[in-house]
Amino acid sequence: MIAQAAIFLLDTLFGLFTLSVLLRFYLQLVGAPFHNPISQAIVAFTNFLVRPTRRIIPSLGGLDMSTLLLAFIAQLILQAATLWLQGYPLMLATGTAYAALVGLAALGLVKLSIYIFLYAVIIQAILSWVNPYTPVAPLLDSLTRPLMRPLRGKFTMGSGIDLTPLVVFLIAQLLLMLVVAPIEMQLQRLL
Repeated sequence: MIAQAAIFLLDTLFGLFTLSVLLRFYLQLVGAPFHNPISQAIVAFTNFLVRPTRRIIPSLGGLDMSTLLLAFIAQLILQAATLWLQGYPLMLATGTAYAALVGLAALGLVKLSIYIFLYAVIIQAILSWVNPYTPVAPLLDSLTRPLMRPLRGKFTMGSGIDLTPLVVFLIAQLLLMLVVAPIEMQLQRLL
C-alpha cells in the first residue's frame, strides 16, 4: 500500500514536471507567445533546471535540447522508480531490460506529446464556442496550428462547422491505440 502511494506521488510529481518541460519545448518550437500567463508560469516552474542544463547541453538546429533531455531523464527516473517500487530487481537486470527501460521512457514522451496536442485541440475547440477571445487562445492556436493547418478546410461542413478538431482527435486516438500501445506492450515484455 505504501508502494502504491509512493508510485502515485512519483507519477504525479515527475509527470507534472515532464509535462511542463515538454510544453516549454513545444511552445518554443512553434514560436508561441511567451507574454501569456501560462507560458510565463511554465518558464518560471522549469527554469530552476533548464537554465543550468542549457549551459551543458546546447541547442541543436534551433531545438532546445536541454528541455527535451530533462523530459527524457524525468521519464527515465519515473519508469525506473516505478519498477523498483513494484519489486523489480533493477540491479540484477540485463542490458535488454535497461534498453526496454530507455524505450519506455522515450515512448512515455511520445505518448505525453500526443496527449498535449490532443488536449490543446480539444480545449481550443471548446473555447472557440464559449470564449474565443480568452487570453489563452493565441497560445493554443500557435500550439495546434502545425497539426490543424494541413487539415483545415478539408473537413468543413456546409454550414461552416469545422470538423478538423474531431479528425485530429481520431488520428491521435488511432496513433495511441495502433502504434504506441503495441510498442509499449513489446517493451514491457522485455522487462
